[in-house]
Amino acid sequence: MNNLENEVKALIIEALNLEDMTPEDIETDAPLFGEGLGLDSVDALELGLAVKKRFGVSLSGETEEVRAHFRSVASLAAFIRENRTEEK
Repeated sequence: MNNLENEVKALIIEALNLEDMTPEDIETDAPLFGEGLGLDSVDALELGLAVKKRFGVSLSGETEEVRAHFRSVASLAAFIRENRTEEK
């Protein structure tokens, strides 16, 4: 697993206050919503803001394309890798 995926997992835990979880508890390719991690639309908003703040990447609007980026840690990490504006 690469560092960006681990960083995304840690960001999910931090941004959503998932205190009982560790990055190892989150599967890289598992869905973030529904039957996977079980996130909801409020979680998506909070995570989107955290991603923007940490990586300088904006995910705006509720489009099919945005949903695709939030499918899994792997897809979100790939989107960040392609679009990040600053290295932190």
